[in-house]
Amino acid sequence: MSLSDTLLAEQSDYYRQRAPEYEDWWFRRGRYDGGEEANARWAAEAWALESALDRFGPRGKVLELACGTGIWTRRLAAAATHLTAVDGSAEMLELNRARLPAGAVAYHQADLFAWEPSEAYDLCFFGFWLSHVPEQLFEAFWEKVRRALAPGGRVFFVDSAGGDLSSGVDRKPPEAGETMVRRLEDGREYRIVKRFYEPRALQDRLADLGWDVQVESTTEFFIHGQGSPRRPDR
Repeated sequence: MSLSDTLLAEQSDYYRQRAPEYEDWWFRRGRYDGGEEANARWAAEAWALESALDRFGPRGKVLELACGTGIWTRRLAAAATHLTAVDGSAEMLELNRARLPAGAVAYHQADLFAWEPSEAYDLCFFGFWLSHVPEQLFEAFWEKVRRALAPGGRVFFVDSAGGDLSSGVDRKPPEAGETMVRRLEDGREYRIVKRFYEPRALQDRLADLGWDVQVESTTEFFIHGQGSPRRPDR
């Protein structure tokens, strides 16, 4: 097993083990509680992300990659005519299923780096996943997203901007390169891929890969992007 494979396996195990406590991060509970003022800023920016997705208008056949516990799945399911949700963690998928009506979503457990779409979608959404894609797989991932889209299909993603308060109070500083050590509630530590993007640089890089995507940031905590593959005649 290569060093890269070992890192991705450790990252996968981390998110399996983290599933029961994952939402503490999103809802600013426990060791993610930054205090009243910081929590209010986080909540306002989370609302801004949700509003941006609502304005974008999810519709049709929707694919959600790295669906996690269902924080975004609920919003997508309310707007989609059909929703497929993929995640590598059975533990995450179990929690996701529990918060949605039976039959509302087609779930698939799969390693997203090996998984291939078997049908075409009107929208591909991924929340807080792109930052976990290593540099060497960046282009391949975006080619996979392209293959998943029907003609006229669109993409929408949200991710972390790297603010100091976005992780737990016991976080370790980022390592050099694209890795970071993350700690679970019980103290176990895992090395994961974590890459933070500057919106304009990411937008320009995607343009070089044939995407028309607009990437924006909230004030402190998040980035979000929306767009589509560039048509061959453009």
